[in-house]
Amino acid sequence: MTKPDLHAFIKAYDVRGLVGSQMTEEVVEALAAGFVDEIGAAGARVVVGHDMRDSSPVFAEAFARGATARGAEVVSIGLCSTDMTYFASGVLDAPAAMFTASHNPATYNGIKFSRVGAKGISLDTGLGAIRDRAIAFLDAGIPAVGQRGEVVQQDVLRDYAAYLRELVDLSGIRPIRVVVDAGNGMGGRTVPAVLGEAAGLAKLPIEVIPLYFELDGTFPNHEANPSTPRTSSICRRRSSSTAPTSASPSTATPTGASSSTSAASRSRPRPSPRSWPCERSSACGRPTRRTRSS
Repeated sequence: MTKPDLHAFIKAYDVRGLVGSQMTEEVVEALAAGFVDEIGAAGARVVVGHDMRDSSPVFAEAFARGATARGAEVVSIGLCSTDMTYFASGVLDAPAAMFTASHNPATYNGIKFSRVGAKGISLDTGLGAIRDRAIAFLDAGIPAVGQRGEVVQQDVLRDYAAYLRELVDLSGIRPIRVVVDAGNGMGGRTVPAVLGEAAGLAKLPIEVIPLYFELDGTFPNHEANPSTPRTSSICRRRSSSTAPTSASPSTATPTGASSSTSAASRSRPRPSPRSWPCERSSACGRPTRRTRSS
């Protein structure tokens, strides 16, 4: 079988390729091994998260196999948004890999790599070297180190939601109604946790009117890009029909969804965000399950 040309789908800042012909389990294992070797993560933790695309859980497991074969301890945070992996990278003081193809169609998937503290990796700062190591592993195989790593499952959703709430002063927030179009993406998981009570946080005076919150990597209702006119118009039309005042333009939220609010809810100025809590390495809960990778 002809091996995929990694130069064709490893871009300037991430990996984005067609599932099956470019993104395969074998390629992902090789990229994971190259990542661990390039950043020196043998014996250290590596965070791995994935979105709701059908291929993402399989690729996350393949990544764990490649990473643990080279000695990394994999912290699997499961279903998450990209910024959740950045959060975990910061609080756990660990490099991370996120499986997502962002706004690309369902036939695509990819990987976003980051160093400790959610520092991005580009072709010039390590991604090119990871690619070259992966090519070598595809040719010669991935030799396992003497001490293989393990896989730990860890849920960071509640800590992530609590951190986002800390970025602004919510003590004087007035009741608002917000239309959120998750587009069947990860906003359907993160918005209820951040703005609602899904993660066990206190109730806020925010009424969320959900659109397409069901996680579905085939994107049955509209494309995944929230910045296109058609996608943003869906949110605006729903907002206009539910609020007495005109809606603001739809924007991409930190949780990856599209949202609109009434004009009255935008009158309060936003406080400045606090600094990134990279030093809070104990912010996330303890690992709940440990398994030995085969």
